[in-house]
Amino acid sequence: MYKTRSTLMLLAGLSLAASLAAAPALAVVPGSRAEVNTDADGLALQGYDPVAYFIDGAATPGQAQFTAVYQGARYQFASEADLKKFQADPAAYTPQFGGFCATGAAYGEKVNGDPTAWRVVDDKLYLNYNKSVAAQWSQDTSGNIKRANGEWPTIKDNAATQ
Repeated sequence: MYKTRSTLMLLAGLSLAASLAAAPALAVVPGSRAEVNTDADGLALQGYDPVAYFIDGAATPGQAQFTAVYQGARYQFASEADLKKFQADPAAYTPQFGGFCATGAAYGEKVNGDPTAWRVVDDKLYLNYNKSVAAQWSQDTSGNIKRANGEWPTIKDNAATQ
């Protein structure tokens, strides 16, 4: 079946990419059924500032002194100004698919997303497993987004995998 073959190809690619590049820091809690990718302490985006992707065009570490909670996840910001922008419209800044890998979502898998492997498309933030997977995702961005949007409702409550 198409989905099974595609999933196997994705997982093989992820395994190869992981062996060739440094693996992202563990953020996902294995087995978690949460819709938002957080660590065991509830921190989303491994502490990166979600607003900075849009404003600064960079993955920027946040600071614990600038924190907000949205949909059960704790977000950190590099500045008070970014915190205030987030508080005014948090849905505009949070990553798609709860911060899980956009490529994984496109293939029906709920896989960890690396906040340094990102892209903003049509004012939406997408993360991928690592930069190698992000480069593959970019070869068919619109198709991958369409597939991921179709798959996400059926996988969002699944247990997350690394």
